[in-house]
Amino acid sequence: ACTGIENIDEAITLLEQNNWDLVAAINGVIPQENGILQSEYGGETIPGPAFNPASHPASAPTSSSSSAFRPVMPSRQIVERQPRMLDFRVEYRDRNVDVVLEDSCTVGEIKQILENELQIPVSKMLLKGWKTGDVEDSTVLKSLHLPKNNSLYVLTPDLPPPSSSSHAGALQESLNQNFMLIITHREVQREYNLNFSGSSTIQEVKRNVYDLTSIPVRHQLWEGWPTSATDDSMCLAESGLSYPCHRLTVGRRSSPAQTREQSEEQITDVHMVSDSDGDDFEDATEFGVDDGEVFGMASSALRKSPMMPENAENEGDALLQFTAEFSSRYGDCHPVFFIGSLEAAFQEAFYVKARDRKLLAIYLHHDESVLTNVFCSQMLCAESIVSYLSQNFITWAWDLTKDSNRARFLTMCNRHFGSVVAQTIRTQKTDQFPLFLIIMGKRSSNEVLNVIQGNTTVDELMMRLMAAMEIFTAQQQEDIKDEDEREARENVKREQDEAYRLSLEADRAKREAHEREMAEQFRLEQIRKEQEEEREAIRLSLEQALPPEPKEENAEPVSKLRIRTPSGEFLERRFLASNKLQIVFDFVASKGFPWDEYKLLSTFPRRDVTQLDPNKSLLEVKLFPQETLFLEAKE
Repeated sequence: ACTGIENIDEAITLLEQNNWDLVAAINGVIPQENGILQSEYGGETIPGPAFNPASHPASAPTSSSSSAFRPVMPSRQIVERQPRMLDFRVEYRDRNVDVVLEDSCTVGEIKQILENELQIPVSKMLLKGWKTGDVEDSTVLKSLHLPKNNSLYVLTPDLPPPSSSSHAGALQESLNQNFMLIITHREVQREYNLNFSGSSTIQEVKRNVYDLTSIPVRHQLWEGWPTSATDDSMCLAESGLSYPCHRLTVGRRSSPAQTREQSEEQITDVHMVSDSDGDDFEDATEFGVDDGEVFGMASSALRKSPMMPENAENEGDALLQFTAEFSSRYGDCHPVFFIGSLEAAFQEAFYVKARDRKLLAIYLHHDESVLTNVFCSQMLCAESIVSYLSQNFITWAWDLTKDSNRARFLTMCNRHFGSVVAQTIRTQKTDQFPLFLIIMGKRSSNEVLNVIQGNTTVDELMMRLMAAMEIFTAQQQEDIKDEDEREARENVKREQDEAYRLSLEADRAKREAHEREMAEQFRLEQIRKEQEEEREAIRLSLEQALPPEPKEENAEPVSKLRIRTPSGEFLERRFLASNKLQIVFDFVASKGFPWDEYKLLSTFPRRDVTQLDPNKSLLEVKLFPQETLFLEAKE
């Protein structure tokens, strides 16, 4: 509407030449003084019709500038379209190939370059990763409306894998298999049975589901994908799906995104006057830019709800709304905002082990700034920035649009960073927002490494983030070294304490074992004494119960027995021939050799006397008139 450029390709070319600086691009083509537009492409000047303020009262000058605004509808010859260069990073197995081509080239030309680099025939090569699905080799890149930087990957299902490992063979086999996906549409309770090859990507599945359910990919909410399916560019064979069929559920992501879409249908789009037929601007959505972003509009008519509620009691709830509204405005590819208070973000980033610490990035949003839309959509949501932040930063956000929220953040800022940082933020003008604060935690305080304003580029933002990471990494290495030394000292102390504890336990165990041994010895000694006393009492009772020894000259027959003990001594005694054998056993027992422990043996013939009937007489057992016996301990 300002420049009269109707062709979207010319507009994109001008923006790229001005490093996507919208103001610089417009200033490069709008009319200068005296209605003359200076052309950068041929050095020629094109006169333009003078602007009549009387016929356009709404465009009366509002500043002190003396130059008149003379809009000119430039001819097609003024901006001669330069070839647009596209960058492709192509991944094949463990290799990455960078390809740079003009957008007038075809997909087949990319394959020919890859054939020389990868030594793979074009006929065996499948080039995947196109946002519009599979494309033909004859397709012109310009017709695909691609961004400047693109990521693709090559599949070669007809070629054997470089390794003969079973895993690679299984993956190659999975690429050739067909997966049946049973997808349930949650809202309408309808099932779709879809067949996909193993080489199809998750993104292709989501696009097919969009055709069936009319749910855009960015609004699809899935259940059932394996945990390994973390990237939409991953093929199904690598995603961990169950073969041959796998169940999934899809639904529409809930409000505020859904509410925003429904309300947008009821609001008439506001456009500046343009001679364009409208088709060129519809193509702009393919670049991820909506009409509001193209013209830098911050109109409240395009915003359906604030980023953050006013006077929110709970910071976590406020950040939940902030994240949801941010996703609805700029898409799901954005930094992962920490949900919680600023103190909790400090805990997550700083108060952990040194190896796990991260920088804290605080994003300060302001809806009234003209830079907000461009900064959020083009820089903060750039894949490189999102990836770098997620790996190295804890990202916390706050909306300063409302005065109450601004005052609340300044209070937090004064408490955590001091009055200097708070005053710096307080003095920032609205058009200098959004701001990006890079915070590094130190032993005694939190240090603000960098304050990045919204008027920056992706490359500059990345460079400043990387510079902050270099400072943080150096400090982190020192902290890791100190922490390792401290842990080493603590480990030595713990080992010493453990060794001392084990020594005490060993001494106590040894003492307890000695006490148990002494107690056992005492108990055994008591038992032995009791047994000896019992045996002595038995011996005395047997000795008293023995009949008197008969004299040699006795009227009755007398048997003289000579008994040899195990020690070699002899026991001699006379018994009446009529005495029972039991009396001999009692005599031997009274001398300390009980018959249940010893056996009494005769020599000729050798026999065990203790096995004989103790009630028989000595005469009956042929121990008469004399006999020599010997005692032997039983086994």
